Amino acid sequence: MATDSTDSTESTGRRAISQLTEVIRDHQFRYYVLDKPIISDGEFDSLLKELQALESKHPEFKDPNSPSDLVGGGFSTHFTQHDHIEKMMSLDNVFGTDELDTWFARIEKSGVQNSWLCEVKVDGLAINLLYEKGKLIRALTRGNGTTGEDVTLNIKTISAIPHELAGKNIPELLEVRGEVFFPVEAFNEFNDGLEEEGKQRFANPRNAAAGSLRQKDPRVTASRPLSMVVHGIGASSGVTFASQSEAYELLNSWGLPTSKRFKVATSRQEVIDFIEYYEKHRHDVEHEIDGAVVKVNEIAIQEDLGFTSRAPKWAIAFKYPPEEVTTRLLDIKVSVGRTGRVTPFAYMEPVIVAGSTVTNATLHNQEEVIRKGIMIGDVVVIRKAGDVIPEVLGPVIERRTGSEKSFVMPTKCPDCGSALRAMSDGDVDLRCPNSQSCPAQLRERIYYIGSRAALDIDVLGYEAATAMLADGLLSDESKLFSLTSQDLSHSQFFLKKDGTLGANAEKFLAALEVAKSRPLWRVIVALSIRHVGPTAAQSLAKNFGSLDAIQSASLEELASVDGVGEIIAQAVVEWFSVDWHREIVKKWGKAGVLLVDVQKENTAAQTLAGLTLVVTGSLIDFTRDGVSEVIALHGGKTSSSVSKKTDYVVVGEAPGSKAAKAEELGVPILDEAGFKALLAGKTGKKS
Repeated sequence: MATDSTDSTESTGRRAISQLTEVIRDHQFRYYVLDKPIISDGEFDSLLKELQALESKHPEFKDPNSPSDLVGGGFSTHFTQHDHIEKMMSLDNVFGTDELDTWFARIEKSGVQNSWLCEVKVDGLAINLLYEKGKLIRALTRGNGTTGEDVTLNIKTISAIPHELAGKNIPELLEVRGEVFFPVEAFNEFNDGLEEEGKQRFANPRNAAAGSLRQKDPRVTASRPLSMVVHGIGASSGVTFASQSEAYELLNSWGLPTSKRFKVATSRQEVIDFIEYYEKHRHDVEHEIDGAVVKVNEIAIQEDLGFTSRAPKWAIAFKYPPEEVTTRLLDIKVSVGRTGRVTPFAYMEPVIVAGSTVTNATLHNQEEVIRKGIMIGDVVVIRKAGDVIPEVLGPVIERRTGSEKSFVMPTKCPDCGSALRAMSDGDVDLRCPNSQSCPAQLRERIYYIGSRAALDIDVLGYEAATAMLADGLLSDESKLFSLTSQDLSHSQFFLKKDGTLGANAEKFLAALEVAKSRPLWRVIVALSIRHVGPTAAQSLAKNFGSLDAIQSASLEELASVDGVGEIIAQAVVEWFSVDWHREIVKKWGKAGVLLVDVQKENTAAQTLAGLTLVVTGSLIDFTRDGVSEVIALHGGKTSSSVSKKTDYVVVGEAPGSKAAKAEELGVPILDEAGFKALLAGKTGKKS
């Protein structure tokens, strides 16, 4: 009996240490990696003391990696290899409707009636999630299909992926397959940030996603806005699915991120319509896609059809043509940006890519030119995705003739002659230090002030900025808001043929007055402080309330603001340390520009109270940011995605896939006139 009692005590001690260790490790992960603790420090300390007491009583059961011994959690990804329970297959590809018809014919030979599940093919990184009793146990890369690398800690930093499944009928075991991706908009911002810091850019979102998951420190992965879409199931126990679409519904009900971009089709034509739609609208999707996937929807038929050695017979990937072309690189020139960064760009023989004619493409910096091995005179491969600036991917070595020349980065600014230099140690970018009077920087900054990204000033485009500088109306941006009709009369740009002021002069002066009352964060953006974009500007405006307070804040105070950080804080401090920068702020303030974050009393009729609207396409009388401000002013909310909870979708010119989604869900659609009527209270609200 004594032996049984001892065994029971030991078993209880082993189990208690194991369970408590797991609980503490989870809390450490949330605290040190995710920065989202769910218990107080006191509660955590109590758990740790409890574990230490148990380990002291039963030292033989202590985990070698016990959290009681690790400072800061000790989390590190080692990429150890594990086998998938069920092999991760690839997909066979087709590249045209003839090949697709052949595949359809093979399926239909079985003589069974089936439907098709169509979905977009995410260009991401394949991942296999293993859940046991609803808990995420392991996450593996595809690897060779049989064995993958363990990236569990890094996957757990992705907010879209649940650590534990919720809902009814959770299976005993479930392997979930999907794609980790870097959202395109976030990727572009992230890449721009890398470039500003003098670091190498990622070539595309897929590489960025892969690089982010290959970090040994999961905190680095956590700092990047990765997401995931699940699209398949491997091994499972305790659950059955009648169809692929039903499986998606169940996965979604358990909290897994399934795609909303799929359709069950009952005919070949519906499948082809789906494929053609997303080929035309591939850049309306939040992640990159390189095709569409067609699957037999019924699971029983999938099982009958089976697999080849590498791919399921019941699924096919229809690959879209690549958005890459070749052309001749005629020269490599450089341009000077508004913050002084000197950027090489390719000047090429005109070529049509992604629907537009391209002659120039970015090369980012001199190190990028060297890394890609590009020479003047090369035939080069360029890529253009949607509205993204065209990029040179590399040379076609086989087509070299021997007449090609290496690019030599200039040592002087092409616009003002100042000696170029790196602004800090390790900065791969060269910059023109003559920020006050370099014509190129001045032109770019003044143009930027008038852009929609900053103060949205009508008439103040590139041509106007160039003319005002050339005609001596401005020597820098400090006098912009003090311009008068008398000043404008000295520039041909604002004059009619008879020498009198034209309509654009009146429009411009009126627009300047309107711009003086723009929100503080827009004024901060308009100052062209290095690294400071809309997100950081809004955080600064909200936390400090005025430009004067921002100027007076210490580096530590600035860096502590959410959305700012040390790099941006240092840039703000450096900007305000320059005399002529402070003079800009002073003169703008004297001219009536609002330099404080005024929370104005909202007197607008709350005609949109309780309504959620989605806006897609370009509107004539509203900018992208302006329409959101108007909706909020009238009591409504703006959403970036269409769902059954959306009240209205406002459609402008060249709308994206959101309009089609609204039609599919039966959400009311308004054109710009209808939106204005709704604002005015002349349209009945959705019942």
